[in-house]
Amino acid sequence: MKKALALFMLTVFDIDFDLKQANVTDSVWHNVEGDTKTEASRKPVPLPALVVEELKNWRKTTLYRSDGDFLFPSVAKNGTQPLTPDMILRRHIRPVLKRLGVTKQIGWHSFRHGLATMLRQHGVDIKTAQELLRHANSRITLEIYQQAIGDEKRVAQNPALRRLLGGNVLQHPSAPSEGA
Repeated sequence: MKKALALFMLTVFDIDFDLKQANVTDSVWHNVEGDTKTEASRKPVPLPALVVEELKNWRKTTLYRSDGDFLFPSVAKNGTQPLTPDMILRRHIRPVLKRLGVTKQIGWHSFRHGLATMLRQHGVDIKTAQELLRHANSRITLEIYQQAIGDEKRVAQNPALRRLLGGNVLQHPSAPSEGA
């Protein structure tokens, strides 16, 4: 199934400033608007207080501040359409990454995979990660999106290696200790 970006279909009305959440109802894929993929995709997304404050400030200054206006409107289309996701990648995100020396091809799902891994790195439980990523089930989060963290792998392998070598595990001085 094709992936869709709900972020670009958000309207001002979809932001609940009091509850600090975005209510996702639509998505866009190759500039075609439609419904979200799954029921999980339609669940509200919590917004950090910092983001809510920035959106409030933005709403005061933008030309497109009515409830029905897109949160990320295309100025070239006089606000009648949302920004094009691929254009944002091509014109803004990828050039910045290139200047930073990042050569890997980055797409929108790169951000989702990165978030999933960061949530794991910070000890966020799988159910919370699943819901923040709005996956239909936790298997998707675990098996596709999250990556094992290097330190986790090192900590996991050390007891086995120690047992094999009779407790005489040699470790480089700069490597993290087992408890770290």
